[in-house]
Amino acid sequence: MTGGTSVQAAATLAESAARPTPQSDASETPWPPARQAWWAVFIFSLTLTVGFLDRGVLNLLIEPIKRDLHISDTQISVVVGFAFVVFYLLLGLPAARWIDSGSRRLILGICVSIWSIGTALCGAAHNFSQLALARIGVGAGEAAISPTISSMISDLFPKERLARAMSVMAFAFVAGNGLSMLLGAAVIEFVADARTIHVPLLGEMFSWQMTFFVVGLPGLLVALLYVTVREPARRGRLSGQDPSKAAPVREVARFMAKNWTVYAPMFLGLGCRTMVFFGISTWTPALFSRNYGWSGSQFGYVAGVLSIVLSSIGLLVGIRVNEWLVRRGYQDANQRMTAWVSWLALPGLILMPIMPTPELALAMFGWTQFVNVAAIGSQNAALLVVTPNQMRGQVSALYLFVFNVIGYGVGPTVIALFTDFVFGDESQLRYAMFTAAAVLGPIGAVILTLGIKPYGRAFARAQQWQ
Repeated sequence: MTGGTSVQAAATLAESAARPTPQSDASETPWPPARQAWWAVFIFSLTLTVGFLDRGVLNLLIEPIKRDLHISDTQISVVVGFAFVVFYLLLGLPAARWIDSGSRRLILGICVSIWSIGTALCGAAHNFSQLALARIGVGAGEAAISPTISSMISDLFPKERLARAMSVMAFAFVAGNGLSMLLGAAVIEFVADARTIHVPLLGEMFSWQMTFFVVGLPGLLVALLYVTVREPARRGRLSGQDPSKAAPVREVARFMAKNWTVYAPMFLGLGCRTMVFFGISTWTPALFSRNYGWSGSQFGYVAGVLSIVLSSIGLLVGIRVNEWLVRRGYQDANQRMTAWVSWLALPGLILMPIMPTPELALAMFGWTQFVNVAAIGSQNAALLVVTPNQMRGQVSALYLFVFNVIGYGVGPTVIALFTDFVFGDESQLRYAMFTAAAVLGPIGAVILTLGIKPYGRAFARAQQWQ
């Protein structure tokens, strides 16, 4: 999962936890004290905020990086996207199996340290290759964060408190996304008085290089805080399963192949949807710079405020709509909500790049921020509810592989390729964004819609596991 969940997602998980399971490994172990559990949630929230800041600040710096390193839109898209997700191609599954059996707080501490150092090293880059290698480090650190937090939080809270904990994480995701833009804008403005800055021991640095050091190194302090987080006992494993081992890969593959009509639309539809969303999000600061003359900090301040306010409202609305669907007896509520949101987001994604004024473009941007978060909990819960407990870590890792490699890795590059090789002019970025959204967005929405009925049948079958 790429971030937060909604109260509805939490309620679904809590309801599942309330039903008797076929013998839990930790059934006789007391739940962690409330203070210990909520402290962990606080550290998780800090982690997500730092992660969004480290990941998102590059989007605000695209124009000065391109200028000083003399690289093309296509090259910067590789740095933003593919370099960030290459870790998933190599080590995604081994990392997932480690999450299902290893010390999760240790995994989180190591991952935060890796991505923080990788972000700082982006500031030491003097060419395309060095910047791409540093971004691989950032991606390697972030790869295991979401599945590890998801695995850990469900073992920290009993059913009567799980919904509240998950809702806090959902709002941490929303706030973290907006706050990352605000903090990124503030840092950019702080170091932007001069194009170069003299730093002791490091010599002359571009202001954007200093930005990476400022936002990257504090993450090491967050990593140290995981020393204070206790590892909870694992709960909800099937009878006879060795608690030190994850489910075999072949068993997971066999289950997913048997249920391909459920997983294929879920994975492919979200892949197309995130390809458009991440592609548009990556290039939006550059769009405002090239077409409306805005600076990175100016866009960061405005977009950060819009994101925090509108995404919070959208999250609450999404929770209510999902709950309404559940009360009406829709067993496919999670998948249905995800498909609906995909359709509703299309006008904003398609029209924003071609708006004649920055005010109208911001209106479209705000609409996408409001709508897209409405399905955060639904899309995450959709995967978990129809997947057996002992397979969730690995299935989630595969989901993240598709989500990140196709969505975050390919999305920015598709738009850059249109800009460089179809339209052949950086000033035509808006039409590249428009084309990508108009073609790929509806494809993703159609695929997700086709998955509604199979998902409803899978949901009904999953109730019998309990």
